[in-house]
Amino acid sequence: MTVTHDFQNDIDAVGRSKAIPTLLETITMATGVGFAAVARVTHARWVTCQSVDKISFGLKPGDELEVESTLCHEVRQYDHEIVIDDVNNSPDYVDHHCPARYGFRSYVSIPIYRADGSFFGTLCAIDNEPRHLKDQHVLSMFRLFAKMIGEILDADEILAETQGAVAHERKLAEVQEQFIAILAHDLRNPVNALGAGLRLFERREIDAKARELVSFMRGSVNRMRLLIENLLDQARNRSGGGIVIERTLSNDLHPSLEQIIVELQAVAQGQEIAAAIHLPEKVNCDVPRVSQMFSNLLANAITHGAAGSPIEVDVKLDGGSLTLSVTNYGSKIADDMLPTLFMPFEHGQDRPSREGLGLGLFIASEIADGHGGTLTVDSTDERTVFTFQMQNTENSMARQASG
Repeated sequence: MTVTHDFQNDIDAVGRSKAIPTLLETITMATGVGFAAVARVTHARWVTCQSVDKISFGLKPGDELEVESTLCHEVRQYDHEIVIDDVNNSPDYVDHHCPARYGFRSYVSIPIYRADGSFFGTLCAIDNEPRHLKDQHVLSMFRLFAKMIGEILDADEILAETQGAVAHERKLAEVQEQFIAILAHDLRNPVNALGAGLRLFERREIDAKARELVSFMRGSVNRMRLLIENLLDQARNRSGGGIVIERTLSNDLHPSLEQIIVELQAVAQGQEIAAAIHLPEKVNCDVPRVSQMFSNLLANAITHGAAGSPIEVDVKLDGGSLTLSVTNYGSKIADDMLPTLFMPFEHGQDRPSREGLGLGLFIASEIADGHGGTLTVDSTDERTVFTFQMQNTENSMARQASG
């Protein structure tokens, strides 16, 4: 028996979910597509529920298309997924009215089902350039995410009926943890392979333009690698393992921070990174973890800093205390966002992130805590400054796990 779900309630359920924007952001980062969305599809209507749009395709939540003009209509009619790497090389779709009307080259649409077997809509993505969407790792990710969205919808319905019963809260947590585990498993190896491939390119005789392009690509790969590491740290935190900190006296922090600046400057077009690093002696810290924290703070500054304004980095060791600050110029962080700024998967309406999953500042704060230090923020109408401070004492605990 087919169960009839309320159309608007279904759309609202997707809109309430904090996990679905994370899935859509992940799709764009993992595949390179510029637009990803969850759509509610019936025989008569096609409505955008949530979307991530990096190519100005123009659809936002609540926007509607003529259902017959979409390939999602065929997905619903014939109960199958549609995947196109390149419309121009597809005998089935090169002359199809839908690509011609909306101007895309690559496309994927995966059906979303409720637990009772009823068709909800589609998880779809497009780009105006060819993309390798038929890759089995990519398809497995789309299918998993579509399944998860269906589970999120069902969990939301149960949660509303039972007024937030604990059992269903745990179900949502399990869905999120499953997502993190699958994401790390499916994306870590491909990202490492991309990094290795770029290193091979850099060893070849290539012209300046190609070398610049490789540099930009390496910056993107490094951002994806950092995202994956943040997700793995979040997974370890949720399982009770915490972030392990191993402090040692080392001279390696200075060159490590400089390397991060070089890598992120490649993707910070129009934003000069002005750095002043003064470390006259060894630093007692976990160099990879402090570098990860710095990378998160610098990436956050690049994302939210005003175009054309510099980003300032100040790192100094003075009087047995290490201070690391990152400053960007631009709009103030809203006061109501400050209490949850260092919480995972939290984005505010006044300062929406253009990329990422909202884990960077959370992981940075965990690393600061693990060093027995503090991470604070000071935001005004002109600038925002994140500051990390810790004592550079040799008798600090060599191994700590942040709570």
